[in-house]
Amino acid sequence: MMLEAYLKSRRRLVDAELRRRLPSARARPATIHEAMRHSIFAGGKRLRPILCLAAAEACGAEENGEALTNALTLGASVEVLHTYTLIHDDLPCMDDDDFRRGMPTCHKRFGEGIAVLAGDALLTLAFEIVASLPHPTPRRYPLAPFVRELAETGGSRKLIGGQVLDLEGEGRGADVTPSQLRFIHESKTAALLTTAIRFGGMAANATPKQLQALSVFGHSLGLAFQVIDDILDVTQSSETLGKSAGKDQAAGKATYPALFGLDRSRAQAARLTARAREVLRVFGARADRLREIADSLLAREY
Repeated sequence: MMLEAYLKSRRRLVDAELRRRLPSARARPATIHEAMRHSIFAGGKRLRPILCLAAAEACGAEENGEALTNALTLGASVEVLHTYTLIHDDLPCMDDDDFRRGMPTCHKRFGEGIAVLAGDALLTLAFEIVASLPHPTPRRYPLAPFVRELAETGGSRKLIGGQVLDLEGEGRGADVTPSQLRFIHESKTAALLTTAIRFGGMAANATPKQLQALSVFGHSLGLAFQVIDDILDVTQSSETLGKSAGKDQAAGKATYPALFGLDRSRAQAARLTARAREVLRVFGARADRLREIADSLLAREY
């Protein structure tokens, strides 16, 4: 219950920040801004910005302090960039999904052209948000590293590269090697989740040792998150997931269950989560929220 209350309070903060940062739905041209807001406020868990805030707290950020305020802004930028990837992933030329979080996907509601432009607009907005951090950045981390890290994470060697390999893997299924599958998941899922967590630490002026621990935590947690996603795609209904279930299997995509089976996939997710928890020892009790979130992601059903 304590974790649920924490997540709820942090979601409220993040949603308020996103409402403040996104153009009004009435701003001209209204269609693009309606489409952007439709996808941003479609009921996401806000996992990445919440992890950003929790990482800042693990590094000593205080409630209502400058570090936490900066972490909120940085978390919002990551959520905006994440939403752009979802809009584009759902397009008919990509995964061709009609529903996301139980609502019509952006292209089903507004058409493909507007959906592409809404994704583009959110991508550029993510950098606008980072560039407008409300307080001077910590002495170890001036503004440039934040901008560079977000750009590298969203580029052809990580997020976009992972999506390319995911597309090229369709129909190949079990022919994709475990190392290739891991690289896809590292690029598509773990990279942005790790950036969100690192941003939180950087906002709180994390030491190099702390930032390294947060990086390992994010990488391990991101991989575990995707393994569980792969499992849920074949074990849960579309109604539970809020999106089309069984799509990966139907497209012949490489997933952990396809390569290793459900039992080994669950064991791998548990090992990755244990690794994520292990590296948090450097923070002591300050990282309790991160530990609780990691445990909750391992046990999730959607």
